[in-house]
Amino acid sequence: MPRPVQNPAPERGWPLGWSTSLREFEVFLAVERGLSRHTVSGYLSDLQHLAFWATGAGLPPSDLDRDRVTAFLVTQQGTGKAARSIARLSSALRQFLGFMRMEGEGAAGPESVVRPPRPPRILPRTLTETQVEALLGAPDLHTALGVRDRAWIELLYASGLRVSELAGLSALTVFLDEGFLKVMGKGRKERLIPFGQSAEHWVRQWLALRPSLKPQDDTLFVGRRGEALTRQQFWRLLKAYAVRADIRPEAVSPHVLRHAFATHLLDHGADLRAVQSMLGHADISTTQIYTHVHQARLRALYDRMHPRS
Repeated sequence: MPRPVQNPAPERGWPLGWSTSLREFEVFLAVERGLSRHTVSGYLSDLQHLAFWATGAGLPPSDLDRDRVTAFLVTQQGTGKAARSIARLSSALRQFLGFMRMEGEGAAGPESVVRPPRPPRILPRTLTETQVEALLGAPDLHTALGVRDRAWIELLYASGLRVSELAGLSALTVFLDEGFLKVMGKGRKERLIPFGQSAEHWVRQWLALRPSLKPQDDTLFVGRRGEALTRQQFWRLLKAYAVRADIRPEAVSPHVLRHAFATHLLDHGADLRAVQSMLGHADISTTQIYTHVHQARLRALYDRMHPRS
């Protein structure tokens, strides 16, 4: 399959008004809609392909219409992009065209984007409860950093946080006596998430040791020089502990622990709406993918155990 063509922006910006339109769209997404930097970056990255194609055809943003938008999507499919990538690109296009219409600068609107075929549903990777236990037992508890790592792995599995949320977690937003933490999620939406006694125990152990590293700010999990741990550091640490736990490192990531959190809650009878709230999903259909994992396990259990299966 051919690799998608990368279309970096010209050093002086896109001609025909594209740089201005994309910059204004970026401000709209970040300021008016309050989307995260990661989400805004994703939209703009996809729209770079549109700007590259349109400027090559001599089209300013205001000249886009249904036929031209469709022609653009056809060219993107021709580069070998996966159905999921085309679906994401179409979503970015609808957002951009809706913004342009609102600003009175384009005739085409979101309805000009022909909906692509629904990409195949991919069940999220997860871990068994036994594998999670092995992962939790991997850090060396004779060191302060080992206690720190046990604490954040416990908290990640106990709360279903995104790794970006974990990296930005303040010690002041973890309420140990109440068993809740407060986090600012996507779209700057705040939510409260409960966590269990095991996570509470290990976070307390870590907080007793944390001052010895001379933290530079109130970030809960810091490195050996007191600096806040980054998302990349959490990834690398978790991969290393997967090796110690005799789990394939490519099968483990902070997001896989988030999947395990949701899946194991449903396995034990949790309400789907409650899991949606804890994960911070705006739409319950996003959470429902975990019920497919749950149902697949029930089917396997039935087939293995029922005498008439």
